[in-house]
Amino acid sequence: MKIAVKHFKSKRQTRILSFLMAVVTASFLMSAFTFADEAYIKTWDDYKASGAPAATWNDVADAMSAVLDAGKTAYEGGDADLAYKAVSDAYYGYYETTGFERVAMGYISGSRKSEMELQFAACKSVAKKGGSTDEFNEQVELLKSMLREDANILDGTSSGEDSGSSDSASEGDSAKAAAMATFAACFGIILREGFEAILIVGAIIAYLIKSSEGDEKKRKKLVRPVYLGSLIGIAASFVLAWLLNALKLANSASQEIIEGVTALIAVVVLYYVSNWMLSKSETDAWTSYIKGKAQQSAESGGVLALALTAFLAVFREGAEVVLFFQPMLSGGNLDMVWAGFIVGCICLVFVYLAIHLLSIQIPIKPFFTATSILMFIMSISFLGAGIKELIEGEVFGMTSPSWLQWIPTNDVMDVLGIYPCLETLVPQLLLLVVTVIIFVRTTKKNRIIHAEAEAKRAEERAALEAQQKAEEEAHLREVVREIVSEMLAGRDAAGGGQQES
Repeated sequence: MKIAVKHFKSKRQTRILSFLMAVVTASFLMSAFTFADEAYIKTWDDYKASGAPAATWNDVADAMSAVLDAGKTAYEGGDADLAYKAVSDAYYGYYETTGFERVAMGYISGSRKSEMELQFAACKSVAKKGGSTDEFNEQVELLKSMLREDANILDGTSSGEDSGSSDSASEGDSAKAAAMATFAACFGIILREGFEAILIVGAIIAYLIKSSEGDEKKRKKLVRPVYLGSLIGIAASFVLAWLLNALKLANSASQEIIEGVTALIAVVVLYYVSNWMLSKSETDAWTSYIKGKAQQSAESGGVLALALTAFLAVFREGAEVVLFFQPMLSGGNLDMVWAGFIVGCICLVFVYLAIHLLSIQIPIKPFFTATSILMFIMSISFLGAGIKELIEGEVFGMTSPSWLQWIPTNDVMDVLGIYPCLETLVPQLLLLVVTVIIFVRTTKKNRIIHAEAEAKRAEERAALEAQQKAEEEAHLREVVREIVSEMLAGRDAAGGGQQES
C-alpha cells in the first residue's frame, strides 16, 4: 500500500514537473518570438514615434538599414521567414510609405523605382529559396548601398558620404535640393504616368477621328465614349486611392496585386484592340468594314472596346499618380508639388495635341498599322509591368539568373516593361511570338483583300470601259443614222421640187 502511494506521488510530481517545464519552455519560446519580432521597428510611423532622427532621406535609409540588418541576423540564425518579413517590412513600411520610392523615381530616373523593386525582390527570393547566408548578405548589402546612394542624391550630399558628415551640404543647399527634388518628382511622375495614358488615349482618339472620314456628327459619336471612359478612369483612380487608404491597403501587397491585375486586364483589352486595328489597316478592308451590313453593331462593339481601353489606361496610371501625390501633399514644399503637377499637365496637353495634329496628315494604312503596333508594344509592356507588380505583391517569387543580368535597367526598358527576370520575360516572349504570327497572317490576309479589291476594280474599270465604248459606238451609229436621214430627207426634198417645176 505504501509503495503504491509512493508511486502515485512520484507520478504526480513528475506530471507537475513536466507541466512546469512545458510552461517555462513555452514562455521562453514566446519571449524568443517576441524578441525576434521586435528586433526591428516595422514601420516609419513607429520609427518616428520612437524619437529617432527622421528629417532627411538619409534618416529613412538609416531606418531601413536597421530593418535589413535585423533580417541578416535572422537569416544567419536560420530564420528565413523572419528575414523575408524584414525585407518586406523595409519595402512596405518604409520605402513606399515615406515616398522614397516615388521621389527617387521622379528626381533620379523613372527606371530607378523598378531597379530598387527588383533588388528588394532579389533579397526576398534568396530568403524564400533558402540560399546561402553569404548570398543573402550580398543582396542585402547591395540594396543598402543603393538606398544610401539615392538618399545622398535626394538630400543634396555628395555620393557615398553620410548625411551627418562635416562635408555635407549646408542647410540652405539641402533645402534647395529638397525643393528641386520635390518639383522634379512631381513633374516626372505626372509626365511619365500621364504620357503612357495620353499615348494610348491620343492614338485611339486620332484613330476614330480618321475613321469618321470628315463627318463631324459621326466623329462626335465615335469619340464621346472614349472621352467618357477616360473621365470615368480618372474618377475611379481617386476612388481606388481613397479605398486603399480607408481599408489601410495603400503601400501594401494588396495595392501591388490590384495594380498587377488591372495591368493584366489591360493587356487583354489592348491586345484585342490592336488586332482589331491591324485587321482594318488595309484601306480596302476598312472600306468594306464601313460599308458592310454589320457596320452599326461591329462599330459599336469596336468603340466600346476602345472606350474600355482608354478607361483601363487612365485608371491604371491615374491611381499611381493619386497615391504618389498623397504623401507629397502632407509634407513640405507644397508650392513645388503643385508647380511640378501643373507643368507636367501642360506638357501632357502638348503631347496630346502633337499626337492629334500629326496623325491627321498620315494616310489610313500606315496610321492604322502604326497604331496597332503601338498597342502591341503597350500590351507587352503592361504584361511585364503587371507581373512585376504581382511579384512585389508577393503572389510569387522572382527568378533572375546571372545570364539575364546583361539586360539593362533604364527608362526605355522600364517603359517597355522588360526586366531581367524569367517571370516577366517568358510570358512576354510567348506573347511576342503570338503577335508576330498574328501580324504575318493578318498582313497576308490584308494583301489578299487588297489583291481581290484590285482585281474587282480592274473588272469594274474594264466593264466601265466596255460600256463607255458601247455607248460611244451607239452614239456614233446614232449620229451616222441622223446624217444619213438628213441626207435622204434633203434628196427627197430636192426631187420633189424638180417634179413641181
